[in-house]
Amino acid sequence: MRLLLIRHGQTPANVLGELDTAAPGPGLTDLGRAQAAAVPEALASERIDGIYASRLIRTHQTAAPLARVRDEMHRVVLPGLHEIGAGRLEGRRDKRSIKKYLETVWAWGAGSPEARMPGGADGHEFFGRFDADIATIAAEHDPDATVAVFSHGAAIRVWSAARAGNISPELPGRTHLDNTGIVVLTGSPTDGWLMESFAGEPIGGAALEDPTALDPTGN
Repeated sequence: MRLLLIRHGQTPANVLGELDTAAPGPGLTDLGRAQAAAVPEALASERIDGIYASRLIRTHQTAAPLARVRDEMHRVVLPGLHEIGAGRLEGRRDKRSIKKYLETVWAWGAGSPEARMPGGADGHEFFGRFDADIATIAAEHDPDATVAVFSHGAAIRVWSAARAGNISPELPGRTHLDNTGIVVLTGSPTDGWLMESFAGEPIGGAALEDPTALDPTGN
């Protein structure tokens, strides 16, 4: 199976550098809507067998243009694909809070899931829910299927770091993942996953980047 893990389009919190992880979360900015509108053309050559989104509004809005172009393909919302919760750091944008959030999630990706977000989950809880949804997706498709999974910056990077067997666990943490950046993995929950590509810029190209955005979960 090929997983196209696509980060949602830009939100106001991404612009401000704010930790905004709670449901249902904000919608997209004007740039975020333009990024989402570019997804169908960028994936025009891809066979898409399913479209999945997290329970946060921003992934629904990012997935919508692709679903419309693909003959109104149903978007399946799964409960575990959402962003890594910030716990007591929610809504903050000071450097100390951002540093603590990132140190915690990168520890998970590097093999220390026992680290706990202040007032929030540990890595075991995050991987448990994300793995469960990926297993659900895999069970619904043939092994040669390609699916588009719309998720979030920290969630995609940390899960890829821990689950892709052909990369250094530090790579996703060192590599920028802009809004609508895409990480492609191949494999299965039973056989493991290999990273095929990590495209950090928006799926529609560098013209849709916002170099002024502070964006803590993408940087």
